[in-house]
Amino acid sequence: MTHAPMPKPSAGRNDGSGAPPRTGGSGKGGGKDGGSRRDRLASFEKARKAEQRRRTILLLGICVVVAAALLAYPVYLVAKDSKVTAAGLSAIGATLADAGCDPVQENQATGNQEHVAEGTKVTYDQSPPDSGKHYPSPAAFTKHFYSTDDRPQLETLVHNLEHGYTIAWYRADAPAEDVNALRQAAGTFGSETYDPSQKFIAAPYSSTDGAFPDGKDVVLARWTANPQNPSDQTQQKGVRQSCTKVSGAAITDFMAKYPVANSPEPNGA
Repeated sequence: MTHAPMPKPSAGRNDGSGAPPRTGGSGKGGGKDGGSRRDRLASFEKARKAEQRRRTILLLGICVVVAAALLAYPVYLVAKDSKVTAAGLSAIGATLADAGCDPVQENQATGNQEHVAEGTKVTYDQSPPDSGKHYPSPAAFTKHFYSTDDRPQLETLVHNLEHGYTIAWYRADAPAEDVNALRQAAGTFGSETYDPSQKFIAAPYSSTDGAFPDGKDVVLARWTANPQNPSDQTQQKGVRQSCTKVSGAAITDFMAKYPVANSPEPNGA
């Protein structure tokens, strides 16, 4: 009986499976597949870092824009105020022709160096006042505009009149346009160092303080004296000018006509 020849064992493995051995491996994942995986990981990491850099640059750009905006706003306000100052007080509010100002009135002044205790209510001859008894201490030189929320007592501000201040009394319920113009006008006067030429205050006057001239929204007031003999009360005057509208030009003219030197106590702060 003839038997079929036995198959020859396949090369490379001794377990008879016939699978050929792998070649070309490096021992670290081996060959082409291992290299492709490393390349993919490296490409992914490169892309991730690039995206991270892009986001960081974008975030920095946003921060720079926001910071620039925050810095630019106060610079804008300063520039705006500088333009107003450069233009001068005369450019603020209504023109002199449109301000509706009455002629200046003069009244005999009273109350020179007559101090009353804090809290004492004084009845003034003129409303708003332009002279009279007052509290021992004036309002601070460094503040030039008051609202109804922070205004000192009338008796305090009358002391400022004695020291040569021009006070722009404004109707407490005056239109916002006029109040804003006065606020702007007050902003043209300096507050950092004492300068007699900067003696200006804008302050509200309400119905509880007294009557305000009909049809007028602002009254400019000064307490004048003979500069050669400032303590002579017989030569002291309370002067006032009532205007329908706030006018920087009217304020300028009024202060030029009645300088600080012509007051009972021009050297007072």
